[in-house]
Amino acid sequence: MTSKFWYLTGLSLKKKIKTKWFIIANVLLVILIIGLINIDSIILFFGGNFNQKTEIILLDETDYSNINKSFENYVEEYNQLLTTELETSTKIFSGNQQELEKEITKTDKVGIIFTNDEDNYLRAKVISDQKIDTMVYQLLVQALAATKTEVAMSLTDIDLEELEKINTPITIDRVILDDASQNEDENMSLIMGTVFPTVILPFFMLVLFLVQMIGTEINEEKSTRSMEIIISNVSPKVHFFSKVLASNVFVITQGILLLLYGGMGLLLRKLLATGTDITSSITTEISGVWQTLVETGFVDKLVYIIPITLILMILSFVAYSLVAGILASMTVNMEDFQQIQTPIIMISLVGYYLAIMAGMFEGSIFIRILSYVPFLSCLLSPALLVIGQIGIVDCLISIIILIIFLYFTIKYGLRIYKVGILNYSTDKMWHRLFKAAKNKDV
Repeated sequence: MTSKFWYLTGLSLKKKIKTKWFIIANVLLVILIIGLINIDSIILFFGGNFNQKTEIILLDETDYSNINKSFENYVEEYNQLLTTELETSTKIFSGNQQELEKEITKTDKVGIIFTNDEDNYLRAKVISDQKIDTMVYQLLVQALAATKTEVAMSLTDIDLEELEKINTPITIDRVILDDASQNEDENMSLIMGTVFPTVILPFFMLVLFLVQMIGTEINEEKSTRSMEIIISNVSPKVHFFSKVLASNVFVITQGILLLLYGGMGLLLRKLLATGTDITSSITTEISGVWQTLVETGFVDKLVYIIPITLILMILSFVAYSLVAGILASMTVNMEDFQQIQTPIIMISLVGYYLAIMAGMFEGSIFIRILSYVPFLSCLLSPALLVIGQIGIVDCLISIIILIIFLYFTIKYGLRIYKVGILNYSTDKMWHRLFKAAKNKDV
């Protein structure tokens, strides 16, 4: 019987791996992941230019003096405040608006026309042939607003320095006496905003993929009547566990491949370093995130966070596959399974959003209790552990509860599976499911 179990497991695994779909999907994943990591280099290769200079042509039709110079100074001032400083240049235009528009049509330059405004001191018209980059446009808006303020100050008795003091936002010095609490806040905002989503999203997608995959395979064998031939040679128990094992091995393998693809993308990024400002900015950002994690002591916690997270993920993979296989055995076509799997997907979706928003529920006992619930614990417990809302003991409780859930799922699920695997009736499926679970003789 053991040899038949491993034969079915290997056969099911080969059926998943040795397919054109698997090869095509992974080729697309390699291209997608490596492409996203190196998106700036790809854009540059196809002619893009992140450092393309924006040329601004100024036409002054006002009665004010030195307005062009003031605008240039404000453009330079606000540009220095940007994380990635934009390449800009300005020049004075001596013609009229029609001549300015003709020149802009032939080039990618941006034209700005200053005119008098009796009610608001100054009016500006921004002219471009194509849509202006959002960051560039915001820079122009800020510089124009500051220029208008300077013009207004020159025509009134209001002191410019005093007005700037009034308009300046209040300075708030945030002081947290407990250093541990301060570090936790920094960790939470950084990890939940950058690090955690990159881990939880692939796991969530693999769960959905696992549920869909095992249900599709069992439904395919039932719909083609090949299930009758298989069950005549092996027991439903052997067949069930072979499907669960093969599906989990496949999903875990796919997860490892995703990590490998990400490593390949980072390695390629290092080899193809372009030296552009945006590349340097992204690299600096990644280094800054890692340095912050090191300084706050979060990296030291990975010694127990990673093992606990992996255990919860693997046990949850098994739990999802068990429930999906049991429910799939009671269906006769894919339409039935699509309806049956909806509650499973909804539960995992709830867990995903709760994990993403975990930082909003600080101190909530309800969220802490939900972290013990199977199907939710794999997503919620690591999130709460990372931001310090639960401890290792809570995670161990989640693992124990999940193991107990697996025990009862296997015990009663096998009864359902033995009844449903060769049952093609569509009448009162849920009634048959609970009846089979109570039947100890099956």
